[in-house]
Amino acid sequence: MLKKLLGLAPKLESDGSYSPSKLALKLATTDKTDFENISYSKYNGKRTKILAIFTEQKNMTMQNGKMFSTGNHPVEALMPMLHLKNAGFEFEIVTPTGQPAILEKWAFPTKDENINAIYEEYKSTFEQPKSLKDFIDTAISDQDSYAAIFVPGGHGAMLGLPEDINVSKALNWAHESLLFTITICHGPGALLATTLNGQRFLYKGYNMAVFPDSVDKKTPMIGCLPGHMPRGLSESLKNLGVNVVNTKADKTVCRDRKLISGASPSASNELGKLAAKTLLSELS
Repeated sequence: MLKKLLGLAPKLESDGSYSPSKLALKLATTDKTDFENISYSKYNGKRTKILAIFTEQKNMTMQNGKMFSTGNHPVEALMPMLHLKNAGFEFEIVTPTGQPAILEKWAFPTKDENINAIYEEYKSTFEQPKSLKDFIDTAISDQDSYAAIFVPGGHGAMLGLPEDINVSKALNWAHESLLFTITICHGPGALLATTLNGQRFLYKGYNMAVFPDSVDKKTPMIGCLPGHMPRGLSESLKNLGVNVVNTKADKTVCRDRKLISGASPSASNELGKLAAKTLLSELS
């Protein structure tokens, strides 16, 4: 009751999950982003497509059994997409089985015209995405049309994607085809899929920006999460040989070889700029 009065209690949703508390929303979300509307020299080659892998799962079970209402973070998804769209690229939205893509609606910047515009443009595709499995079965050989894979963050990126063999196949395809992989915050959780079936981790020795476990461990105190995470992400990556370049949930972005990564929602604008400028430079 005291936590509720102080705005520290996570909000109970109709499905039994919890979204962040009033205080957590005030501290960690915004109704308008820092998006920079840059005029890029648009890409006019044939590698115009970016395969965007979204989660189709909503609820993450915490260590205490409570469910966190998650999905992909809308700013981490849509702001990099805005930059890449303005640079001349288009998106093929997929989820593991073609179920609707899940976005964290509580994190949506409702007063941001640019974010709202690209959301409306792709809304029907988010609601009826293609299946990653079908992509692997039918379209994966068409590497000449693709520039990159994009895995947005949000805790939901850790649901299903790290255990999905088709995510592993897509990431290995991008790596072998010299395509870029772009990811942010908890999105690097999907990269763990490359260890499935005894494979050597594809990104061992890479520098990477990732959401820190140290921050996830503190967020239950302000009601952002309804309990402690079922597992850490940054430590899992470090244990596989990743050099995590950030210690805070800040604007850090990083490029190492064909991997472009960002640390947190705060890095969404910088990640979008880095990804757009890199693809334009490397593909021209």
